[in-house]
Amino acid sequence: MESNLETFRLAVSIVNYKSSLLVCNLLPTLISQLDLDTDRIIVIDNKSPDNSVSEIQSFIEKRNWQEFVKLIPAEVNGGFSYGNNLAIETAINFYNKKPLYVWFVNPDTQIKSNALKALLEFSDETPKVGIIGSRLESENGSVQDSAFRFCSISSELLSSLSIGVLNKKFQRYLVSLPEMPDTSIECDWVAGASMFVRYKVFENAGMMDETYFLYFEETDFCLQAKRAGWECWYVPESRVLHYVGQSTGIVSGDVQRRRRPKYWFQSRQHYFIKNHGIVYTMFADLAWGLGFSLLQLRYLIQGKKGTDPEYMLRDFWRNSIFLSWLDRF
Repeated sequence: MESNLETFRLAVSIVNYKSSLLVCNLLPTLISQLDLDTDRIIVIDNKSPDNSVSEIQSFIEKRNWQEFVKLIPAEVNGGFSYGNNLAIETAINFYNKKPLYVWFVNPDTQIKSNALKALLEFSDETPKVGIIGSRLESENGSVQDSAFRFCSISSELLSSLSIGVLNKKFQRYLVSLPEMPDTSIECDWVAGASMFVRYKVFENAGMMDETYFLYFEETDFCLQAKRAGWECWYVPESRVLHYVGQSTGIVSGDVQRRRRPKYWFQSRQHYFIKNHGIVYTMFADLAWGLGFSLLQLRYLIQGKKGTDPEYMLRDFWRNSIFLSWLDRF
């Protein structure tokens, strides 16, 4: 990337796919917190097959926001990492400056008062912090999980077994924290729905990995940043309303039990192989697969019905490192 360019304060990246109404609802709350002399918004439409481009562009033009909101129709739907990387590249090329900060914001969010101010203040006060995540809240005010630990073989086994007493005893190995704290804490990774990144992180750790179509990309990016010496923090003073799953349709504990898409399994496998190697991935797959098999057996004996995605066990083994190679034939 260019290193001799002048800077501007903030580039906000919004990646849209068939969510034009959400984007149009988000923009006013977002713009109200920006310094329009130095902050810019890049909306990437990932080749939506609907009228997203015309609807968003019309919304921008009616409010005369063209100077600080740029809509870029992507040539392909390359996924979350692709869209965010394109937004950063566009911001630098269009304004011939590089941002001090980049803020990834999902279309299915609403920015609450002083959310950006809290991110800027915390980042200015703590120069070792490279990535900051906001406190994500549901419409009813409940706090969503948005600060996490990295995945491991232990976390895969515990999460698939889903035994309360084991989770409590070995909580430190779980990906999710026991509860979201009310004060700022350092963590391994934060949710991509509101991820605030110091631009220097991209210069040190690289751009987001476009091998991921969706899911695990923010986990991987935070891991690369940590390996490059940057800290990741959760800052609850930055509050963001998150209509979880509105953009992707994937919700944990979904009562509709919608089937997990293939790209979720592909992203998971890529994350483990890239960061831990093939042997570790084999043990991680064995841990999750065997644990989840025992969970299904327990449900059968107890006469219970879980809320796991439909065909989850079959799809997992089919897309595991042991059988996914069959897709080549």
